[in-house]
Amino acid sequence: MRACQPIQDGYVERDGVKIYYEVFGDGEPTVLLLPTWSIIHSRQWKMQIPYLARHCRVMTFDGRGNGLSDRPMEPEGYAEREFAADAIAVMDATETERAIIVGFSLGGQRGLLLAANHPDRIEAAVFIGANYQGGGEALPERTVYAWENELETEEGWAKYNRWYWLRDYRGFLEFFFSKMFTEPHSTKPIEDCIGWGLDTSAETLALTYLAPHLEPDEVRELARGVRCPVLVIHGEADAIVSASRGIALAEHTGGQLVLLEGSSHAPHVRDPVKINLLLRDFVKPAVAPQRWVRGRSRRKRALYISSPIGLGHAQRDVGIADELRKLHPDLEIDWLAQHPVTAVLQARDEHIHPASRFLANESSHIESESAEHDLHCFQAIRRMDEILLSNFMVFHDAVREEAYDVWIGDEAWELDYYLHENPEQKRAAYVWLTDFVGWLPMPDGGESEAFLTADYNAEMTEHIARFPRVRDQAIFVGNDSDIVPDAFGRELPLIRDWTREHYSFAGYVTGFDPSDFADRTRLRHELGYRDDEQVCIVTVGGSGVGGHLLRRIIEAFPEAKRRVPALRMVVVTGPRIDPQMFGEHEGLEVRGFIPQLYRHLAVCDLAVVQGGLTTCMELAAAQRPFLYFPLRHHFEQNFHVRHRLNRYGAGRMMDFALATPDTIAEAIAEEIAREVDYRPVERDGAARAAALIAQLL
Repeated sequence: MRACQPIQDGYVERDGVKIYYEVFGDGEPTVLLLPTWSIIHSRQWKMQIPYLARHCRVMTFDGRGNGLSDRPMEPEGYAEREFAADAIAVMDATETERAIIVGFSLGGQRGLLLAANHPDRIEAAVFIGANYQGGGEALPERTVYAWENELETEEGWAKYNRWYWLRDYRGFLEFFFSKMFTEPHSTKPIEDCIGWGLDTSAETLALTYLAPHLEPDEVRELARGVRCPVLVIHGEADAIVSASRGIALAEHTGGQLVLLEGSSHAPHVRDPVKINLLLRDFVKPAVAPQRWVRGRSRRKRALYISSPIGLGHAQRDVGIADELRKLHPDLEIDWLAQHPVTAVLQARDEHIHPASRFLANESSHIESESAEHDLHCFQAIRRMDEILLSNFMVFHDAVREEAYDVWIGDEAWELDYYLHENPEQKRAAYVWLTDFVGWLPMPDGGESEAFLTADYNAEMTEHIARFPRVRDQAIFVGNDSDIVPDAFGRELPLIRDWTREHYSFAGYVTGFDPSDFADRTRLRHELGYRDDEQVCIVTVGGSGVGGHLLRRIIEAFPEAKRRVPALRMVVVTGPRIDPQMFGEHEGLEVRGFIPQLYRHLAVCDLAVVQGGLTTCMELAAAQRPFLYFPLRHHFEQNFHVRHRLNRYGAGRMMDFALATPDTIAEAIAEEIAREVDYRPVERDGAARAAALIAQLL
């Protein structure tokens, strides 16, 4: 899923060539993100669009030769002046009088043509990793083979490349993008770019090589003719275009120069926070606050970011918040949260930060990645990079405008990752909470997934080693024996050993005290359950991933009812699944959202659940029998959760792929009202976590 959807899209046609464009946001000014070489299309700007669109109007278009735009069949169709003319045509079609242009790499050539030849239409220009031919030096490796006579001309290079690309186009893409992203742990942007490169063809790229090019003198003359404000950004580790090109471009345009040490050719992809802030400050600087409060006069304030992937985090987080308020009664807590977490918070009259409305919904993305009781959790989160970056920028704006004493992130992956990537952005105490550590590969993922998960783990451990000051407190929601015995990857440390060194342990946080439910009979009556019925609660958490499991359990109900005549089944769909999707049966009721569901779980005779940690541990704490169905390919449920439940001796694991309605009915009959003796779950986990956080206040 995309983090930001266009408010307008369409095609503009010039000389029989259709160009696809999109418009986002509706503020001022307008920012036009230009196309680069036809090897990739406008999705290259996915990390900039959501942030900029909250502050101004943003336009993109697919350059001819890729994406949804046409692919001319003659080299002349790919001349630089054609791309510049396309930009003007898009501006005309969208009734855009003036715009600030941003060009990346070859897009810099188009930007120069626009800024120099259309000063009435261009307010300012930004060049990122610009392939500026009017000055600077080429990288030595780009000219190492030029001694071959055949390759001394552009036509010779085009012939050679066309032969190579036609023979092994994907191999060329892998090579080229490995040069574009020389930063360690760049597997995701390389993978993205290869995918975008496959949206065009070797034949098309060969035509772009043969297209009429601007001569160096002509490019230099264009640069010196630019009169609008200019910002030039270039990575010093650029392995595609020498940083000397960017330095020369800034000199010839009289522009501001920002060199990024350690960054390669595409910092807008690999270092998006820094680029977004540079663009924002150049395009539309933030207004200085009109009021300042002395530190001594400031109220104690916390910003709490609770992961929206399921409702479990919300339950434990409000429990921790309650304990924090006991220690600091004057503490104000703002919640940066999204659905379904907001359903829990609103029921408690918690204060939800107004910026929450700008958050891209992570639960919707997870649901879009799921199949029939199948969620490749690692890959789904990996493909959520655009959404995570967008949500970090929402957080960044919120804390830039308001002061907080502490930021608390419960599996707020975007917050933890981008703070470590940009440690200078940390301006308050920061607490990280999680109930698992370590990405683990699924067996059928093979060597590729084993490599990727290890690479993600290595980046995380490197973050902590290099910037231990970013996390003021890292809290593991559980005990050290709850940590899986696996290693982070080949030649990486054991997860348990590393976690013991870098985390504090709060014990499990249920968000309630199981002793409150000692009088189970009284609570059953209070909740409307009779003594002569056996209650089975079915719940799949707060996301919409569990629909298939609910259907199968409902299919099993008639047979289960035959085996257990006193059976009363209550199916809780959660806030993201429509209860009306399911049929009706006598003794079966389907409900949407139930506040304080843990009270119902505490008195049930059996629960049937998906396999998320929170619900399973609530049942373990309440000493209730339950069946759980881990999602296929969900590494956390299959490894981390299952390991912990085995340690507690809790629950009966079921395989959805093998579980027919009859086998589910049989399991319900065998497990309902069974006496259990699980390992006791802590009652003070929330208080222990709050005490660790309170030290920072």
